[in-house]
Amino acid sequence: MSPRGTAFLAMWHDIAAEGETEYNDWHTREHMPERAAIPGFLRGTRWVAESGEPSYFVCYEAEDLKTLTTGAYVERLNHPTAWSLKMMPYHRNMVRSLCRVHASAGLGLGGVAATIRFSPSRASMPALPERKGITGAHLLESLPASGMPQTAEQRIRGGDARADWVLLVSGYHVDAVRPTAADLALRGATVGLYRLAYSITPKDLPR
Repeated sequence: MSPRGTAFLAMWHDIAAEGETEYNDWHTREHMPERAAIPGFLRGTRWVAESGEPSYFVCYEAEDLKTLTTGAYVERLNHPTAWSLKMMPYHRNMVRSLCRVHASAGLGLGGVAATIRFSPSRASMPALPERKGITGAHLLESLPASGMPQTAEQRIRGGDARADWVLLVSGYHVDAVRPTAADLALRGATVGLYRLAYSITPKDLPR
């Protein structure tokens, strides 16, 4: 994916088995459209694990960090819908990070993404191997936890963990993304390989 703004909200989580079918319906029909309607949200994507954990990776791209820390978005987090109140307790192993785009390369949205979560002493954008099947990479720097006050949705889930730095590698072929992610991952990094399940932008919403 190529970033559409300067901020990302990156989330990884599992869903309890008894809620998974309804989760995908809720997330597609209500939750992501609700987020896409918030001013400053530019694109939301949901990904399902090909390998690695947790089972889902969800990413929202926003104009800037202010979009994700003030105003309409925080209002929604503190006043979830009835359907959201039902679905939040099914979330497991949540990792949630507000991130600024530190560096980016490539164009477009591929159907496969690797997420590499790591904590370096210093981070820089790696040179991408020139492989067929790779569309881009994006280095994300997470905000400190102290800058993210806990919301009603987080309290329902029981509190969220946080990534430190995140490297996203995207492409159109899993056999290209998988080895590229392995080559770029640092020692101790958490790597997941995901396939795109759903994408929405504000232009997709009914007028």
